[in-house]
Amino acid sequence: MTLSWRKIVGTGAALTVAATVLVQIQLSSPAAAATVCNKFCDVRDPALSPVDRLSATVTVAGRQLALHFDDTDAMVWVTMQTGQPGDTFWLDRSFDGGRTSSDSRLGTGAIPAGVTGWRGAMYNVDNWAARGVGAVRGCGQPAGSASIACTAWARTTWNAADRLSAATTALMMTYNNGTGLFNTTGWWNSANALTALIENSRITGLAGYRYAIANTYDKQVNSFLGQFRNDFIDDTGWWGLAWIAAYDLTNDVRYLNTARADADYMHTFWDSGCGGVFWRTSRTGKTAIVNSLYLQLNSALGGRVAGDTTYRARATASWTWWKASGLVNAEGLVNDSVDVTTCRNLNTTIWTYNSGNAVNAFVEYNRLTNDPDPLASARKVGTAMTTSTRFNSGGVFREQCEPGCTGDANGASFKGAAMRGMMQLNYRTNGAYTTWLQQQANSMFSRNRNRLDQYGFHWAGPLDSSDAARQHSALDLLNAAA
Repeated sequence: MTLSWRKIVGTGAALTVAATVLVQIQLSSPAAAATVCNKFCDVRDPALSPVDRLSATVTVAGRQLALHFDDTDAMVWVTMQTGQPGDTFWLDRSFDGGRTSSDSRLGTGAIPAGVTGWRGAMYNVDNWAARGVGAVRGCGQPAGSASIACTAWARTTWNAADRLSAATTALMMTYNNGTGLFNTTGWWNSANALTALIENSRITGLAGYRYAIANTYDKQVNSFLGQFRNDFIDDTGWWGLAWIAAYDLTNDVRYLNTARADADYMHTFWDSGCGGVFWRTSRTGKTAIVNSLYLQLNSALGGRVAGDTTYRARATASWTWWKASGLVNAEGLVNDSVDVTTCRNLNTTIWTYNSGNAVNAFVEYNRLTNDPDPLASARKVGTAMTTSTRFNSGGVFREQCEPGCTGDANGASFKGAAMRGMMQLNYRTNGAYTTWLQQQANSMFSRNRNRLDQYGFHWAGPLDSSDAARQHSALDLLNAAA
């Protein structure tokens, strides 16, 4: 390999001052690893990069490691500065948002005698052929030391040039191409994640991840009871609405047919007594969420199925039930459940998604019928959501248990579903809630985000952890604020 002189210019959190360092470097020998080829193949000379964006940095025993991105070609390389002979460095590449290293110690190199800096070859961040959405970090180890330091995980701006696309790409880091679901979260949460992804594609026109729609459908359509039905009736409602969104985006009639199958299945659990839909196949419990999903899904189908009278009639019966239930309480928010035998509000817990999805359902029924009453109810609940101290602290939306709670596998999805309702209400009221939505998005973006544009549970910050449920909720908010 031929030695050459290169100028390395860097600034970053790990560097106390801007630094311009002239060091002797050469391309390091790559470690044995599967070669990824996108626009170019792994192990490309950084001298060929049209751009050099310095990203994450870290210092170990005075050695300065830095990630450099070629955002034009979606590639990365690592440099080690102020080092000594024998110091080693490498790249780790992950296809699950940095939870594990799919490719470890890529391009491992060592600083040779007579020089103080070294750089590795360029590697691809993503694996487009395998639909692997990647992240990378640079790591280094001083010669003769057991200490290893790594930069934060980071990625190129490819499909991540703005906060909407970046949040979508971060969500896709959790997508499992083999199962068609989102790792780190559950079945109904994956329906919400897919819905957020579809809505983002509709809003932004970003088509690069639309493959997930058909892939999820094909991989999961025969799971549980088939057609995305299972023992939890609200789960079926979430999936039915995901397929409504998919149909609206793609015009693929199989998605509409599955949404119809889901609505028909939910209807079999409508109570012939006081009305309402049971929460489970065991016919125990009647919750606000399952009944708002039932109203929303039937209203959506009533507006999409040619010549329909069935779904419209079911939606009207559900709206009548909602008005009699008293679930919209004196605060203007929605309690969690009703008494099974009387269908009257039990004044139980108030979660964000109960109110937010009721808003979505009321707006959808208003679209179907042009009846002003459900829109007025939606505005009552939506305004309460934006002003109530249960849901707002310091001007930032929250679950009322925050900051003490951190969101379990289910709760992390609640605020996202709530924001989808607020998005639809904002559309229907010509932007009446835009300022509030943007305030939430700005807080979350500035106080609750890492380098990979992964978001946590607390929109007021700080970032606690990341998973698909937290991420889709963040994307739902960014979609609503767009």
